[in-house]
Amino acid sequence: MRSIVSFFILLASLGARCEVVQLTLTAAIDRARLHSVDAAVALDELRQAYWEYRTYRAELLPEVNFSATLPGYYKQYTPYMNENGSYSFVRNNYMELNGELSLTQNIWLTGGSISLTTQFDFYRDMELNANRFMSIPVALTLNQPIFGVNNLKWSRRIEPERYAEAKAAFLSATEDVAMTAITNYFSLLMAQENLAISRQNLANATKLYEVAVEKRKMGQISENDLLQMELNVLDARSETTERESSLKSAMFTLRTFLDFDETTEIVPVIPEEVPAVELTYSDALDKALANNKFARNVRRRQLEADYAVAKAKGDLRQITLYAQVGYTGTSNEFSQAYRGLRDNQVVEVGVKIPLLDWGKRRGNVKVAESNRRVVESRLRQETMDFNQNLFLLVERFSNQQMQLDIASRADTISQKRYHTNVETFLIGRISTLDLNDSQVQKDQARQNMVNELYLYWRYYYQLRSLTLWDYSRNCNIDADFDRLIRQ
Repeated sequence: MRSIVSFFILLASLGARCEVVQLTLTAAIDRARLHSVDAAVALDELRQAYWEYRTYRAELLPEVNFSATLPGYYKQYTPYMNENGSYSFVRNNYMELNGELSLTQNIWLTGGSISLTTQFDFYRDMELNANRFMSIPVALTLNQPIFGVNNLKWSRRIEPERYAEAKAAFLSATEDVAMTAITNYFSLLMAQENLAISRQNLANATKLYEVAVEKRKMGQISENDLLQMELNVLDARSETTERESSLKSAMFTLRTFLDFDETTEIVPVIPEEVPAVELTYSDALDKALANNKFARNVRRRQLEADYAVAKAKGDLRQITLYAQVGYTGTSNEFSQAYRGLRDNQVVEVGVKIPLLDWGKRRGNVKVAESNRRVVESRLRQETMDFNQNLFLLVERFSNQQMQLDIASRADTISQKRYHTNVETFLIGRISTLDLNDSQVQKDQARQNMVNELYLYWRYYYQLRSLTLWDYSRNCNIDADFDRLIRQ
């Protein structure tokens, strides 16, 4: 309360015309999640991942295409090979129209594709004034790689993991935004407390100096003690000026991060309560492995390494089956082009097998297998580091409650001790050195209490970021991703 009053006194002394906002830590976190640049970046990354996932999903759905030439007119010379093998040029003057409508479906089970098409062609000889029509009412086409890697099958395994990782990363990013807000909030809070301490110390030093002047006149204290008291006043004034600048700097940082107007002055409030959490390492690890983006990242990278090996092995040989069955008709009249249809069948088997490549493709397989082993080793190391960091965080958070209680108690005791020493000094029963020592301990105890409070909140939200678990509500941290993406 004393620090808030001192803060308002500072504003009045500066003659500031501004909007004063008394901001709690919870309100600062909520505003940061809505208005900070970091939150906007996290949302944009989520939207990018969503559309990449939508693109992958579209590859599994039927695709309808229409292609046409409407029309094409040609009046030119083109080369023509005669019966004896010589070439001559003939004059062409014709117009053509053609169109094709196709329905294509990728087959994720085999990696091929099947399509259903209908086609129509029209040709008009402008010199002979003659028309020609050709129709393919229906044709069924299969395009199937054999022995190659099934890209669609691997995409069905990798892409959902990638999108789940992106969603978990977004949730962790919102908790990271909260941690940044906490850091900036407590920086301002510490600056506010330091300024309040400096202003109080200045007031006390001035009062004690005035008393010391009177005591010196009566010969109750030495000249050295009087000079020491005067130095205390000068030091207090210098420190107050410096901490006023620190307060303005911290104010600017938090105000910018929370997207407040430049004329807004923020008054942070010391949180009176902290969330009480009973935590064990095994429980935190289970939640982190189930929810955290790291677990998704491990699975995705392992799958990508396996896919690279499968792709390298599939490139050792390439065999593709192409088959088309349907009907076709042709006539000089449009209505007759769809009558008297005949079979239209095409079967092709394409083969590409390297006979001599100097071990290049086999080498690619070995490289992919080596890369997979490297990835597996890195993942094991990263997993151990992740588990260790989580263990240390759980231990620090579990001990932080005790540290905070000790710091709060020390702050209360040091405040009482200092006020007692001031009164004792006024009646001449302690020296200036003892008084200065109690003041330093009072200031350090206050600063330590605020710092321990900051560490508690930071550890708490760091745990939330790693486990994606809301310990106050005892449920998973989640979001309405569809609504966020549509914003």
